[in-house]
Amino acid sequence: MITRLTPQDAACYRLESSHNPMHVGSLAIVGDPDDPAGSPLDYGGLTDLVAARLPLVPRYRHRVREVPFALGRPVWVDDVRFDLGFHLRRVSLSGPGADDRLFELVARLTSRPLDHTRPLWEMYLIEGLSGGRRAVLTKTHSALVDGRGAVEIGQVLFDSGPAPRALADDSWAAAREPGEAQLLAASLVELAGQPSSALELLWQAGSDASPLVGAAGRAVEKMVSAVRGGGAVPGSPFNTPTSQHRRFDVVRTDLDDYRAIGRNAGCSLDDAILAVVTGALRIFLQARGRVLVESEVLRAVVPAALCERPRPAESILVDLPVGEPNPVMRLSHIRHATAAGTRRRLETTRRKLVQLPNFAPASLHALSVRSASTFADHTFNLVITNAPGPAQPMYLGGARMLEMYPVSPLLRNQASNIGVTAYDGQVFYGLNADRDAMADIGVLSAAMHESMEEMLGACAQ
Repeated sequence: MITRLTPQDAACYRLESSHNPMHVGSLAIVGDPDDPAGSPLDYGGLTDLVAARLPLVPRYRHRVREVPFALGRPVWVDDVRFDLGFHLRRVSLSGPGADDRLFELVARLTSRPLDHTRPLWEMYLIEGLSGGRRAVLTKTHSALVDGRGAVEIGQVLFDSGPAPRALADDSWAAAREPGEAQLLAASLVELAGQPSSALELLWQAGSDASPLVGAAGRAVEKMVSAVRGGGAVPGSPFNTPTSQHRRFDVVRTDLDDYRAIGRNAGCSLDDAILAVVTGALRIFLQARGRVLVESEVLRAVVPAALCERPRPAESILVDLPVGEPNPVMRLSHIRHATAAGTRRRLETTRRKLVQLPNFAPASLHALSVRSASTFADHTFNLVITNAPGPAQPMYLGGARMLEMYPVSPLLRNQASNIGVTAYDGQVFYGLNADRDAMADIGVLSAAMHESMEEMLGACAQ
């Protein structure tokens, strides 16, 4: 059978450009806190682990094939030359300052698009960190992860204990790839039997089909964007064409601090996180010399992890009150903005997702990015993805995961993305940013801690 990309998969696949790679990543730092002299995770062990878990994520051995003459969405096919060594790579940062160079390496690796002639993922084992720690960086194209039939590989690699769970032997053998004629014939049959597919194809053709279709398509797209996004937003440092290069920085905070804010202010943990982010954005803008008026906001796409199946993931727009000088009032504004019925339904679904037995944050971040990409780029200032993780320690090939940072892609004209993951009593921020537009991303990272102190002090009064 020929498995065609869903419309959502195909949309994510076609969104990619050299300046906007659409892969979602995660950076896990692992080690043995009781034995800092060494880590049980090495390249051979990681290779064996990935090879054993690949049957759980079969799409990681599929590549994308285009249909001749673009007569239909691309298809997933077995990669007959699948080479695990191509996807799983090893990097050493040995020597003084290795920890400082880790995030620069992540930025450089994140800048590189995936090879579209092979399965759309890569994984890097990064050695040489202090205390015997290792880092594992994953890159998975957002078109690959749909949250149901296909999940991010981290969801199946991590275990709840040091001993990796045993799995049945893998008997996979690549099926013969369909030829061009077979792909074309299958698409023609689908077009003949499903008028909706023909309309989709005509829409994708856009201005190439005819001036009339192109004009109509642009008009409808403009109308839908206005309804979907709520109108254009004022410009900000976060809205600019992106370069091909990235910067990456991280922030580590304590979950108990957000709980204290929520307990004292009577708000959810998500609202407490958004309030701290809003305060940090305010400090960042002021550091750039921007004079803020009290009514000024930044509009963020805050995607929900996953809506009720089989419905697709959804997102909401939240106006972050960066102009409000009072941290308690900022939190109050955010609490009201996120109290809509849609948000409540989505949070209920997310609480159910927290109970999943596997480690799922990277999958949820991927779904959030897919959802955020449905908004017109002129209708929001930045994307904040927030995915809950397990409260207990997780292990990768016997090594305990100490930290987990999301690495989410930049959408078109978006200079920064803020990813948030809660795990094992900590809240980890991954800040992916354009290298040219956000040379001062470190200011935003430092502002997170300053905003946290401000919010804790204000809510304790």
